Amino acid sequence: MICHFALAMIFLMALTTSCLQGAPVVPVYGYNVVETFPHDPSAFTQGLVFHDGYLYEGTGLYGRSSLRQVDLETGEVLRRCQLPDHYFGEGVTFWDDRLVQLTWKANLGFVRGIENFTLVRTFTYSTHGWGLTHDGEHLIMSDGSSVLYLLDPQTFEPAGQIRVHYNGVPVDNLNELEYINGRIFANVWKSDRIAIISPGTGTVAGWIDLTGLLNDEEHARAGVLNGIAYDPANDRILVTGKLWPKTFHIELVVER
Repeated sequence: MICHFALAMIFLMALTTSCLQGAPVVPVYGYNVVETFPHDPSAFTQGLVFHDGYLYEGTGLYGRSSLRQVDLETGEVLRRCQLPDHYFGEGVTFWDDRLVQLTWKANLGFVRGIENFTLVRTFTYSTHGWGLTHDGEHLIMSDGSSVLYLLDPQTFEPAGQIRVHYNGVPVDNLNELEYINGRIFANVWKSDRIAIISPGTGTVAGWIDLTGLLNDEEHARAGVLNGIAYDPANDRILVTGKLWPKTFHIELVVER
């Protein structure tokens, strides 16, 4: 389990290595909040994706896990599929007009139709399931380690791995994922940072620091940052967290 101190040590070690070896220091992005939208504060957000004008959200916790269609502007849950109580829901993505959702420890994924969330099939995998996205060729899955797993989207068989590192230091606890303009964006669990990953090499090409999105009172009641969605039609990055009362449309600003 990574903590803020451990994550800071990773940055310090990597920056020291980059200075000694002459490697470039990658950019760290801050943010401007463009818009703020309501979000169900009882939703333990595990997966988030934007599709055809709606948010689709996977939530976790035993007995409370679900798949949802959400109106971004109002936060209203338009449609919901409750998972059986013994499943802990995790990452969500779209593939071929179907929703794919992982579970945490059950080694089982669900494929559902977009129109009514009808179960089309299930599939299995050998690791934990955390985050899920795709690059147009493969599904990309995280399991809480520094490794991302490529899956064939038709058979769900393993198709490769991406080992994520920052100047040679493995970056563990990769969680919710989103593929944006050729890069993989990954929440780092229990931190306010998002890693921007080059999929061909696994190198972290940048960091996003989202410290301070919630005010102190909101932060005290909420869980950790988790949930990245991209609206390509409007070039919007949307972020939220577990039990957060808000979803944010942010724009990135280079800090250093």
